[in-house]
Amino acid sequence: MAISDDERTFFIELGTRIHALRKARRITQVQLAEQLGVSQQTVTAYESGKRRVPISHLPRLARLLGTSVEALLGEPAPSGKRGPQPKIAQQLQQIEALPKAKQRAISQVLDSVIAAHQ
Repeated sequence: MAISDDERTFFIELGTRIHALRKARRITQVQLAEQLGVSQQTVTAYESGKRRVPISHLPRLARLLGTSVEALLGEPAPSGKRGPQPKIAQQLQQIEALPKAKQRAISQVLDSVIAAHQ
């Protein structure tokens, strides 16, 4: 069954988040594959967005990567507060969706600004 462009984009972005979280936790693809009961090639396909991650894997995947299912899917985590998120929270979510190189550049700028105002 063919998937839409929106679905393809979703799975590519999901794969990017999985990859980034896996790297941040210093987990290899082989280790993640073993924990999920899939092959290393399957994890590679998940991370590249070439293969759909089964819904049944999401809770375990989130736990292994130290995040929530919502964050893994690119959704804001539910909070006790109602109403719109503060602008800084929205910006942080947008930054998290950027490639790692751009995230590092933004982090360096923020470090400079914070250091200058302390």
